[in-house]
Amino acid sequence: MKAESIVYTIAGMCFGIILGWIIATQQPAKSPVPVAQVADSAPQSSTSAAGQQAKVLDEARVQQLTTILNSDPKNAGAAVQLGNTYFDAERYTDAIQWYERALSIDPKNADASTDLGVSYYYTNRPDEALRQFETSLQIDPGHTKTLLNKGIVLAFGKQDLNGAADSWKRVVELAPGSPEAEAAQRGLEGIAAAQAGQAPGGASTNQ
Repeated sequence: MKAESIVYTIAGMCFGIILGWIIATQQPAKSPVPVAQVADSAPQSSTSAAGQQAKVLDEARVQQLTTILNSDPKNAGAAVQLGNTYFDAERYTDAIQWYERALSIDPKNADASTDLGVSYYYTNRPDEALRQFETSLQIDPGHTKTLLNKGIVLAFGKQDLNGAADSWKRVVELAPGSPEAEAAQRGLEGIAAAQAGQAPGGASTNQ
């Protein structure tokens, strides 16, 4: 499981402000929030005000892992690591290819399945991400990183705050005190704060 998955890249986001914006724009005619807009809101994104540069692909690592896979095509671990290498470089389409290959070899790898779902989300495919998370949860119903990421995609990709809250509550129940539970709790607090600041119909109660 990549530490850079959604869970961690949004950990510093102001949940209350962003979720309040989602609530305010939840109308039947509205489209879900595009991934690019959500990513641009994350302070740790490559385009953040901190001036971080775009990630660079570790070509030597890619060559090393490709050589391993050429000699051992059924090496699921090498395929996962190759996916991770592309993920680290924010080349999510390439990462998807290798996570999918790893899962074709080892379909019970919940971590790789969830990283694949995260990569789908980052390529503006939230529905596929959610389907992949369900696959992860079939493998391991208590996989907290999956549940946390599922909540994030539901909130920011589908504007389903009730579904997100259900997923985050499950994380808190399963792993109290863990980094995942702390992130889930921030999400729950953000939803509560955003909803408390909205009048019926989505208008802010703050004048």
